[in-house]
Amino acid sequence: MKKKETGAKAFEAYYRDLFGARWEPLRKALLEESKQIAFSDGLRKPYYLDFASVQAARALPYSASGHCLDMCAAPGGKTLVLLRDVLGKDALLHANELSLARRRRLQEVIKTHLPPEENARVQISGFDAARMPRFKRNAYERILLDAPCSSERHLLRDQKYLTQWTESRVKSLSRRQWALISAAFLLLKPDGFLVYSTCALAPQENDMIIDKLIKKYGSEVIVEKISQDKLCEPTQFGIQYLPDTAEGAGPIYIARIKKSAKPALNS
Repeated sequence: MKKKETGAKAFEAYYRDLFGARWEPLRKALLEESKQIAFSDGLRKPYYLDFASVQAARALPYSASGHCLDMCAAPGGKTLVLLRDVLGKDALLHANELSLARRRRLQEVIKTHLPPEENARVQISGFDAARMPRFKRNAYERILLDAPCSSERHLLRDQKYLTQWTESRVKSLSRRQWALISAAFLLLKPDGFLVYSTCALAPQENDMIIDKLIKKYGSEVIVEKISQDKLCEPTQFGIQYLPDTAEGAGPIYIARIKKSAKPALNS
């Protein structure tokens, strides 16, 4: 059996095969600084994050009340956007993060940026989000799943991890993403909305995850169209910001799902 190539050479070959002639300008853009904005709506001080990350959180429709879940919330930028732009004052936010170190970062972001009187609206936990449906289902009106992913922009800047890269990394992450989105769909209330996002480039971590969800749950899954701006481009099921054409923003993939209130025929 032929040994699979690893490292920078394998990484380059994989993404050149995906993007063809576009890979070179895209790779160059990934190595440059991202398009950061200062998000400050009602906060104690601005929080700086990628323009496209703000759009991912804002892709969830407004909810005046009820419960929202930020499944993989750290470091907390999208959590702040949810609180200020997506959720009304009577809505509660459950911000979950499995990693202890990242969860501490999330707690610090909430503490230093959110007015103290609003801290009670946020519950922070450290569950494995993929296991949450074992304890409850149909619990949230809104869910943001910003899933762990290949994060090629960061990978390109870290020679240690780039030299260890293999195609199996993408496959392993896509399995984790599938477990998370499956759990998210079970946690979502009928007529609720789920936004799935990643900062990955490969369709295997993006559109293919949504396609798998549709095949699993059929008519219960309603793919919602997301309003486009001049910086994003459409994909099969969502939109994507790629830094070579988005003025440095991204990469961010965003898809929005509504859970049908009607039960699937085969359920």
